[in-house]
Amino acid sequence: MAVSMPDAMQRAMTTGKISDEDVLAMRRDVYPDGIVQPHEAEWLFQLNDACREPGHAWMEFFVEAITDHVVNQVEPAGYVSKDNTDWLIQRIGHKGLVGSSSELELLVNVLDKAKSSPERLVGFALAQVKAGALTGSGPTRLGVDLLPFRIGAGEVDLLRRMLYAFGGDGNLAITRTEAELLFDINDVVGNADNHPSWSDLFVKAIANFLMAASGYEVPPRREALRLEDWRDDDRVSVVDFFGRALTGGLRGILASYSKDVAWQERLNAQERDVATGELITESEARWLMERIARAGGLHENERQLLSFIAGESPDVHPLLRPLLEQAA
Repeated sequence: MAVSMPDAMQRAMTTGKISDEDVLAMRRDVYPDGIVQPHEAEWLFQLNDACREPGHAWMEFFVEAITDHVVNQVEPAGYVSKDNTDWLIQRIGHKGLVGSSSELELLVNVLDKAKSSPERLVGFALAQVKAGALTGSGPTRLGVDLLPFRIGAGEVDLLRRMLYAFGGDGNLAITRTEAELLFDINDVVGNADNHPSWSDLFVKAIANFLMAASGYEVPPRREALRLEDWRDDDRVSVVDFFGRALTGGLRGILASYSKDVAWQERLNAQERDVATGELITESEARWLMERIARAGGLHENERQLLSFIAGESPDVHPLLRPLLEQAA
């Protein structure tokens, strides 16, 4: 039997406006059982599409309710499923692009609240910043006067939020997908007059990937359930840990792996791999060479990255030495 849309929602659909009182009524309609049903999630998206200036109260409710639906209502709670990822991207991805600031905030919030989500989701999120840099428009640039092919402070902050948010469930290093998207963005903005914080984030994030990372896969359901108790330990802050890893240089990255006692048992093997031997493997060196060559020459950020590697890595792979000499 078809379920009728509640009065407050029908009224908002008709007028194209959502008042704070409407939002309170919608909360009562949606949350009496504590569950956002699939049809209710669809209604909320229809309202968000129909009401382009709905106000802060609506955005807060919309983001909260859809995040609950995507993140917390499929077992195990906190793990975004592939199906929910596909649904979310299809629902907010208008030809691959997020259409509104509320949808962009939803995307980042889902990454932030989830204990684990498919790597495709963070790739989709980072691609929004790339699109904004290419076109000079879109929700990543609301309220900011920026020309195309440049990146500003607000976009760097957004990227940092996305990278922090995806640092859950032991995903402590930048992934290949993230590194590829960051390089894609750097290829777009090149040597433009970007905000200085972009260089800092790019260099440290790519160095983190090269020196301390391996590819990431969403843990299987059995493994996810086994880690539930540890991940629910609110004494451990993924954001604090990952923040140190992105702001302390290579030595800060390595030191970060030893600071949280709750992570010691799970990180000992990775820490030994990172701290000994060659920090950049042949595979990673070839990847870096290919990425730099793709842009047709060294950008300033790539020079800084190579200088960072030369100064911090105890053993630079021979394949990188010509590039290091070129960057010197």
